[in-house]
Amino acid sequence: MKTIKPLLLAVGIMTPMLALAAGSMDSHASHGTTAKSAAGQPGKPAKVSRTVKVAMADTMRFTPDSITVKRGETVRFVVRNVGKLEHEMVIGTASELKEHAQMMRSMAAARHAGPNQVTLAPGQQGELIWQFDGPGTVDFACLVPDHFDAGMVGKVVVK
Repeated sequence: MKTIKPLLLAVGIMTPMLALAAGSMDSHASHGTTAKSAAGQPGKPAKVSRTVKVAMADTMRFTPDSITVKRGETVRFVVRNVGKLEHEMVIGTASELKEHAQMMRSMAAARHAGPNQVTLAPGQQGELIWQFDGPGTVDFACLVPDHFDAGMVGKVVVK
């Protein structure tokens, strides 16, 4: 009984903190991803015009790290983690990705999902479908702590 009381106290303290962290991640993960944003919007599978394969490696690089698309094009990204570490591909504006990377450093154990991102364990494959609305540059990055800072970033040039 003596060991159960401290355990229950710890659970009682941690539960609201974990709920707050999860709520924070959910709201941030969807920031700019469910509606039109400078990065575009989630694409519809029926409107995919082409598929682009992207590899993520432990060298902290994407292959390819630069992709060119047409304005309004919907692309299916087939993303494969060829490394031995967890990696993710997150599409967003440079400022969104930088802010999100900072947040991930402070919440390293947090995991999240959204239409603009895919997180993959070693050897896994996943996909993202994204519509690029406006001309310019849209970025993508791995926001696993320290991967962004190591240069695991790429660009989509929208013409």
